[in-house]
Amino acid sequence: MRDAWLVFNCALAAVLSGTTAAAQPSESDDYTRYELLAPETAQFRIVYEVTATTPGAAYYFNPIRKGSEASDEAVYDRMSGKPLRFEVVSGAEARAAGQADADPDTRYIKVHLPRPVPVAGEVRLRIDKTYRDPKSYFVEGERLVFSRSLGVRRNSLVLPRGYELVACNVPAQVLQEPDGRLKVSFMNPGPDAAGVVVKARRLP
Repeated sequence: MRDAWLVFNCALAAVLSGTTAAAQPSESDDYTRYELLAPETAQFRIVYEVTATTPGAAYYFNPIRKGSEASDEAVYDRMSGKPLRFEVVSGAEARAAGQADADPDTRYIKVHLPRPVPVAGEVRLRIDKTYRDPKSYFVEGERLVFSRSLGVRRNSLVLPRGYELVACNVPAQVLQEPDGRLKVSFMNPGPDAAGVVVKARRLP
């Protein structure tokens, strides 16, 4: 009976330990800012802020979305403001370096963290890149359209200078930037990516 009790306790401990490890997030507190460039370019700048939280991690992997052409990448340590070393790798290379769920058909920005993530600690990052994606950002008649599924919970979209918002399919806050551009901010409270569609037109 005692042996059976010990086996049960060991099995329960293993299950709880596995559950805790699986629940440990690799990142948190993320925010994405999209800055739309001239509509005819189909380009938008992405500024992504995220906290790496996996204990002991030496790298952070940021996926490059399929169908988007990435350029002008840069990564910074939010604590010091210093640029960080990175390279673009394949999904297979990301898996080999520790990103177990990496998609083999996706490319990743592999960030060399300035220090291993401490237990119960974090490393705050800022990733800057520009995408060209005509399927997500395009011109429709006299309007520009940004239509994209967004998985990050906190997002903002900055319209090009001289444009006004005419439609947005999600609740949003609209504010004016110091340089006159309009910023459309919204939250994604659901568990899945939100399909966001924003339309704007040039002011007379």
